[in-house]
Amino acid sequence: MKKSYQILNIKKNEGKMFYLFINVLIIVLFFYIQKKKNNKITKVCICTIGKKENLYIREFVTYYEKFGVDKIYLYDNNDEDNEHFEDVIADYIDKGFVKILNWRNIESPQFKAIEDCYLNYNKYYNWLIFFDIDEYIHLYNFNNIKDYLNQQKFNRCKKICLNWVLHTDNEKIYYENLSLFKRFPDVEKDAYISKKFSQRVKSIVRGNISNFIIANNTQQAHIITESVKGCNGFGKKINFDEEFYLKNSDSKYYYIDHFYSKSLEEFINKIKRGFASNGKNEITKLFKIIKYFSINKLRNNKFLYIIKELGINLKI
Repeated sequence: MKKSYQILNIKKNEGKMFYLFINVLIIVLFFYIQKKKNNKITKVCICTIGKKENLYIREFVTYYEKFGVDKIYLYDNNDEDNEHFEDVIADYIDKGFVKILNWRNIESPQFKAIEDCYLNYNKYYNWLIFFDIDEYIHLYNFNNIKDYLNQQKFNRCKKICLNWVLHTDNEKIYYENLSLFKRFPDVEKDAYISKKFSQRVKSIVRGNISNFIIANNTQQAHIITESVKGCNGFGKKINFDEEFYLKNSDSKYYYIDHFYSKSLEEFINKIKRGFASNGKNEITKLFKIIKYFSINKLRNNKFLYIIKELGINLKI
């Protein structure tokens, strides 16, 4: 009798262990499935255009490779006798992370390059990023851009608009062979982050959009038709008029570090080479100089340097 009771007790314990095992297995499977959902396969590329950017392209490429981008389509807008990106990032080109597209000698090429990149490659990527070589994305608490883009709050968004945070010249006149983040840690003050002066944005655009249209103007390089839903960095829907400027800045958390001017020497070289949106237009040059001093402190030595290098006598 005692032996039968012991056998029955053992069977009860085995039954409890079996049910415990099943429950643990269900919990493990649940978290495994959730992890799979959160780590769904996402492909992300960057479309960018460059001219006389050999000093900066390697830092840009390295940054975004570490951030989880799958490929960079680099539109080479140098003149025929100018520098070649292959001289400084041949290793990234050889392993297929960067694809160089010949866009040399094309005037005002930015809108054309953006449209070309989207039309040719949007079917291969879940998201396409349209940033310049002086723009670096910052995502609060995210070290990989795919983890950020895979959030459920972006499921209904076809583009994500992020604010610029413009870095100053840090009172530097000349180029130094150091990281941009080390050379120019300071950012502008209230002008572009206040509600009164709302901030420019750049976009991350979902692939496979049938009505992708570039707004061919200097205010924004890649506005898409109003029917395409846009979100800010928090996944909140924004109005069409906010695609030029986000009225309520999210720049404390999700933004773009924009090294607009760098040192004054580099800024002058930027003016001399011309701009991707509208070439070497004289009015644009003057506008860029005014913008430079709206971001950076006006100093006598800077003013004299501009006069010397560009031959422009600005009256203050």
